[in-house]
Amino acid sequence: MPLKKHHILSAILIIVLSNTLFSQNIRVCKTCDIKTLQGGINAAQEHDTIIIEKGTYKEIDVLVNKPLTIIGKDYPVIDGEMKGEIITITADSVTVDGLFIKNVGTSYTSDYAAIRLKRVENFVIKNLVLEKLFFGIYVEKSNNGKVFHNKIIGDAEEEYNSGNGIQLWYSNNIEIEHNFVQRVRDGIYLEFSDNCIIKNNVSSHNVRYGLHFMFSNDDIYQDNLFEKNGAGVAVMFSKKIKMYNNIFRENWGTASYGLLLKEINDAEIMYNTFEENTIGINTEGSNRIKYIHNNFINNGWAIKVLGACYTNTFTGNNFLYNSFDMAYNSKVNDNEFDGNYWSEYTGYDLDKNGFGDVPYRPVKLFSYIVNRTPETIILLRSLFIDIIDFSEKVSPVFTPDNLLDNNPKIKRITW
Repeated sequence: MPLKKHHILSAILIIVLSNTLFSQNIRVCKTCDIKTLQGGINAAQEHDTIIIEKGTYKEIDVLVNKPLTIIGKDYPVIDGEMKGEIITITADSVTVDGLFIKNVGTSYTSDYAAIRLKRVENFVIKNLVLEKLFFGIYVEKSNNGKVFHNKIIGDAEEEYNSGNGIQLWYSNNIEIEHNFVQRVRDGIYLEFSDNCIIKNNVSSHNVRYGLHFMFSNDDIYQDNLFEKNGAGVAVMFSKKIKMYNNIFRENWGTASYGLLLKEINDAEIMYNTFEENTIGINTEGSNRIKYIHNNFINNGWAIKVLGACYTNTFTGNNFLYNSFDMAYNSKVNDNEFDGNYWSEYTGYDLDKNGFGDVPYRPVKLFSYIVNRTPETIILLRSLFIDIIDFSEKVSPVFTPDNLLDNNPKIKRITW
């Protein structure tokens, strides 16, 4: 048995060394024998490295159909001249590093991309600069890859004629990290993509969403910034999502929010900051979600609960200077609020244990009224509104009588 193991290890070592020893570097430049990226790919053997020298290469429909490493030196420009898709990868184990790709064609029937991956495994897409694009990086039915340190700058103005910065479709185990995405339709978009990590990205000034994902389970979103997008971040029809330590900031508009949750179950939303959004979190049909240690600061509404949301817990969050902490459109409450800090809480702490002795009721009657008649928002700071809010707090009629925080914190929570 030991001899057989030795033989197997020796065979593996020989294969690895063979690939390393016989792989070559192929240079592409204006004065080289090979003058185009496609020419370099055609001339290469499997596992070769193609080095593209600085310059501008006007190419479309480049096909990478063998395992290769493609490296740009001093960011050579691959210019699609607005004619169509630029690079398509159909082979496993491809790395693309250090290219400047621009001028992707626009189409109303085809999702042209700067770089597309189709049914591949074990890929790396890094250090790219993409400009004047339709779709940026499009990952289609591909698994076990990395997309990191890319800069994607579009010039989108309308949804109908723009694409997404990074798009995953039926792709699993993908790491998307340290990307900067701006001025596209959706900064990062996932559909039917499980077990992905979206980390340390900046997605801002996009026409629709900074992040948008649907039917994607067991994903982690961590340490991202979503700022000044058309409607913030949308999370739909997914389960077992973890969103940690993200910032949702300045997503303003009549139908805008920091985070939309629709039909989400068994998720964790922790250590995030929702600041200066029309609505911090807008949630509908979402159950068994843990909201722990989040900051809600200077939003119009910190949280809007629109119905069919059950068995959610809100613990250890800070609600700071929001126009409304909560909006709730049902008289039935099955959610738990405990140990949060509310800047509008005016109770007392006689036993000095750090918790208020009087429960806090976060839903104001005026919030209920504004939900049904938005025009009444002009009365927000009036004395009349203060009076009706106080009367509802004393004797709840329109809001759930059991929707309250029995242990409101006296001081802002730190972690």
